[in-house]
Amino acid sequence: MHIEKEKPQEGTDIKKVVAIMSGKGGVGKSSVTSLMAVSLQNKGYKVGILDADITGPSIPKVFGIGEKRAVAIDNVIQPVETTTGIKVISINLMMDQEDSPVVWRGPLIASMVKQFYTDVAWGELDYLLIDLPPGTGDVPLTIMQSLPVDGIVVVSCPQDLVQLIVKKSVNMARMMATPIYGLVENMSYFQCPDCDKKHYIFGESNIEEVAKEMDMEVLEKLPINQDFVTLCDEGRVEIFGKTYFGLCEQLAEKLEERIGGMEK
Repeated sequence: MHIEKEKPQEGTDIKKVVAIMSGKGGVGKSSVTSLMAVSLQNKGYKVGILDADITGPSIPKVFGIGEKRAVAIDNVIQPVETTTGIKVISINLMMDQEDSPVVWRGPLIASMVKQFYTDVAWGELDYLLIDLPPGTGDVPLTIMQSLPVDGIVVVSCPQDLVQLIVKKSVNMARMMATPIYGLVENMSYFQCPDCDKKHYIFGESNIEEVAKEMDMEVLEKLPINQDFVTLCDEGRVEIFGKTYFGLCEQLAEKLEERIGGMEK
């Protein structure tokens, strides 16, 4: 069955829509989404983030914009801009209190996510990153069916159970005929600042084998970094992006290369 793709507001021009997906919660998907946004922004691209995790939105907190509110002008929602100009829309930016629970059924959540694409004045963007909720339920399905997603980045961490769940995410994307740009392994290791030795807190991963088995590329293995965790908690992820630009730049370049390669 063919489902017509939703169209954005008049005057909106989005070159690439990239969804960030994880088969389960707790792997740092929103952190990786934020890091990807900062790294692409650092390279001069115009970037937006659509926070599709309606019941567990964390993007506003990571960027320190939780106190701001998105407003509607002539029934068009205006996204909130971060310090460096990344455009963000999230349910938390539209509620009276950011800690108010969203107690909605699936169809209403899916409808809201579509509105975040169709009713928001995104303007000109090189990349719109969609931070999906974990799993393979209503929202990921709605987005893959209804929005013009160019490709998906799957986030994992080095545990055997997670690798199994990665395969579920990948298989869902392929069922929906959505290209997969690659895998990002978060919390891959901890590098001691004193001895420079890598410690594999969750055990050494087999992400390379999983990627090869599923004919995918590993975009990046991100370490556990206390500064990154602290700055995310403080809403200053953009400062991390400037301080650790080398790490961010690698992730952005790999994504650029992968997108370019798949378009040829």
